[in-house]
Amino acid sequence: MAKNLILWLVIAVVLMTVFQSFNGGEQADRQTSYTQFVNEVRSGVVRDVNIDRTAGTITGIKNNGERFQTIMPLYDDDLINDLLKNDVNVKGVAPEEQSFLANIFISWFPMLLLIGVWIFFMRQMQGGGGKGAMSFGKSKARLMGEDQVKTTFADVAGCDEAKEDVTELVDFLRDPSKFQKLGGNIPKGVLMVGPPGTGKTLLAKAVAGEAKVPFFTISGSDFVEMFVGVGASRVRDMFDQAKKAAPCIIFIDEIDAVGRKRGAGMGGGHDEREQTLNQMLVEMDGFEGNEGIIVIAATNRPDVLDPALLRPGRFDRQVVVGLPDVRGREQILNVHMRKVPLDENVEASVIARGTPGFSGADLANLVNEAALFAARGNKRKVSMAEFDAAKDKIMMGAERKSMVMSEKEKEMTAYHEAGHAIVGRLVPEHDPVYKVSIIPRGRALGVTMYLPEQDRVSHSKEHLESMLSSLYGGRIAEAIIYGDDKVTTGASNDIERATDIARKMVTQWGLSPKLGPQMYMEEQGEMFMGGGSSRMAGVSDETAKLIDAEIKDFVSRNYNRAEQILKDNMDILHAMKDALMKYETIDAGQIDDLMERKEVRPPRDAHDRKPTDSGNTGASAGTSSDAEKSDNTSVSGSELDDKL
Repeated sequence: MAKNLILWLVIAVVLMTVFQSFNGGEQADRQTSYTQFVNEVRSGVVRDVNIDRTAGTITGIKNNGERFQTIMPLYDDDLINDLLKNDVNVKGVAPEEQSFLANIFISWFPMLLLIGVWIFFMRQMQGGGGKGAMSFGKSKARLMGEDQVKTTFADVAGCDEAKEDVTELVDFLRDPSKFQKLGGNIPKGVLMVGPPGTGKTLLAKAVAGEAKVPFFTISGSDFVEMFVGVGASRVRDMFDQAKKAAPCIIFIDEIDAVGRKRGAGMGGGHDEREQTLNQMLVEMDGFEGNEGIIVIAATNRPDVLDPALLRPGRFDRQVVVGLPDVRGREQILNVHMRKVPLDENVEASVIARGTPGFSGADLANLVNEAALFAARGNKRKVSMAEFDAAKDKIMMGAERKSMVMSEKEKEMTAYHEAGHAIVGRLVPEHDPVYKVSIIPRGRALGVTMYLPEQDRVSHSKEHLESMLSSLYGGRIAEAIIYGDDKVTTGASNDIERATDIARKMVTQWGLSPKLGPQMYMEEQGEMFMGGGSSRMAGVSDETAKLIDAEIKDFVSRNYNRAEQILKDNMDILHAMKDALMKYETIDAGQIDDLMERKEVRPPRDAHDRKPTDSGNTGASAGTSSDAEKSDNTSVSGSELDDKL
């Protein structure tokens, strides 16, 4: 665009120079007043005149050859008579007519303007940029050169196994003869699978950065647009460009947008998308080979991809990039903390222990939020206090300081959260209670948080039953103190989670002694425009009744256990309520004092916490296990407004 503009400016300057050179050769006409012109006519000095009434000018030649020009008044009827009486040769100048081309341009200008506007908007809709209005079939993949990708494996942490899988690609791109001499071929495609935010895109960029090869990046949704055949054409063009730059890497993000199963029947047919997928299948493994081109794709929905896309020869290997464990979270935190000035009391291992279930993106957000908290406090370094505050904000929501609660509501919330905490401390195999707060956060009036001692990949029956007891602790505390008629709707979320756990224990996990290890509930994958669902497998009416009875038995048994625990520890319940009313938030150390029936010490400032105080730092938002898809945070009153 800039080159074309400069070219036209140069042409315009040249034309103006030529025009001025031609005009410069003509003698300039001397300007004469009209009165002087009339006097000269009457004195016989003027020999020849040209009158242009349209322009209102008179040009002429005197007897001595001098040229002159004057402006003619609007009305002077005697001028012609004077000219004729003095034998002046008078010539009239006809009005200049527009050329044929000018007439056509003026008549067609509105139509040309409309066509130009239409072309402009078509370029904008198709993202044409400078490619031209009819370049819809051109690939929209962005090419990054060898020196443009600065990401390396040092910037990727928490997924060591995935890094090992893709390190082989780097070795092949650097020295292909090492593998080819033994008959090995470079993988044509690598599919990265994992939850959102685990670093799939970052890992692909690291491969390109380490291998120092061109890197084409594109999204799956960039292939299919409003015109039929555009997607297939873009796939062809993308691979043509990649062949010219081979060896290179093509990275397709969110490939499920174009690689869904053909004829699946979900959401109706889409022939254009299927044509695009067919073209991609042919380009990856058709009659023509694509030597030196590695296709790396990322998705968090591998279950919807077409089987033809997943077979060896197209995507030869699948790399699972899962949620990091505690060691991986520590490594990720160290990567993101490089750019943040840290206080001496910050310990990445402590923060990692308190963030089970966090992805790499979640941990990056945690570090950023901590830095923002420190900046708002005009601090020069980020300490554990800011990391604690950031952790609480991410997992529990921001504090609703403007929310006004009456003393009665605060007291009821304090009893509710104290019930959760006491039962959670006294049932076996339960995660330790980390913090209890009656400060409204997000949609919750109060929060009880548990800190797992380690990442859990499976759960015992005893642990699940302890979770049921602690979930009902809040409702039971309200019923004991205020009576069954005064119980509020604050436990709706607790009841929902407890019922879901009990149902899965009976129908999916085989933990019911009467029903045995048999699947009675089938999980359905995520449906079109909706979340996952479950449906009851084919069971008889008697079995369905037995399932309901077993679910009720699990719930009732643990409800009664929690009730007995609270009745046996009423003094602790009242003391914890008083501590919450006084401090609003109590930590693990204060909870220890209450459980040992000691005087509650004032809360320590988070700046004074030592890194070894792991029980007082961190929080749990749940683990990666299916048993705790809902987080480990007990929420009180969160459903009150929605339910009413």
